[in-house]
Amino acid sequence: MTIAQHATSDILRLISPALRADLITMVREDHWPEITDDQGIRGVEQLAAFLAVAATTSARVTPSLRVDLFWHAFVLHTRAYADFCDALGGGFIHHVPDRGGVPDPGAGREAMRRTAGLLRTAGHRIDPEFWPLDGAADCTQSYAGCSDSPVST
Repeated sequence: MTIAQHATSDILRLISPALRADLITMVREDHWPEITDDQGIRGVEQLAAFLAVAATTSARVTPSLRVDLFWHAFVLHTRAYADFCDALGGGFIHHVPDRGGVPDPGAGREAMRRTAGLLRTAGHRIDPEFWPLDGAADCTQSYAGCSDSPVST
């Protein structure tokens, strides 16, 4: 069993408390000034679950906008991010922005639903504030969407 198949709390232990706090601060300063500490903690948890699934599936997974904010912050911590990906056991998880074309909100919601389903199947809790699956305004990504680089099987 790889670490990615463990509970979110086990995966979250791979991100130090200091790094978690820095990710929250970065998201607050760069994108979401009104984020509370509780929302920040939950955002890091949802990011950890998302990346755990991305590490072990061959399917393309897409984060919600709010999860993507935390992913952007984490990627900037290159050593810690690479170490986290290695610990998950699926190799480096590349962040792949899709800047081509016109954003399609329907496709974005469907990609998020599919990803949320994979997270649920893996045993992770879906926080509705971070995965607005019922058509909330912030369900689509910046540009046309961001995704991982799927693991080849």
